[in-house]
Amino acid sequence: MGNDCIFCKIVEGVIPSFKIYEDENTLAFMDINPVNPGHCLVVPKNHAPNLFESEPEDLANTMATVRKVARAVQQVAKPYGLNLLQANGAGAAQSVFHLHFHIIPRGRDDDLRMNWGLKSGNKDEIAALAAKIKAAVED
Repeated sequence: MGNDCIFCKIVEGVIPSFKIYEDENTLAFMDINPVNPGHCLVVPKNHAPNLFESEPEDLANTMATVRKVARAVQQVAKPYGLNLLQANGAGAAQSVFHLHFHIIPRGRDDDLRMNWGLKSGNKDEIAALAAKIKAAVED
């Protein structure tokens, strides 16, 4: 664990999250600053600051979870499209230095740019959507 890593603290349960999927190697949870409804994150439980420092097995496990959760988001949110975003380093706008993948549902003409500003989401709406996606992941 990175001592100050917010995602490690989420994995450990020190910081609460809207979990939608968890197995022995990975965790998926809702982004609390969503760019669109259904925006969520998938992280490996083992800390690695980026793709380049990640263990191949951790990356393989994480990508399997990304696929599983993306399918659930597609089923529940029914977006116009879906982006996967993974950034490495400050120059790529990586803000949390723990390997992670964003699953981003897209709306028609949502004008989303890949380096978006943060705006707080409605926690009740996030929780409700998290429950639906979690149920879809477990199917």
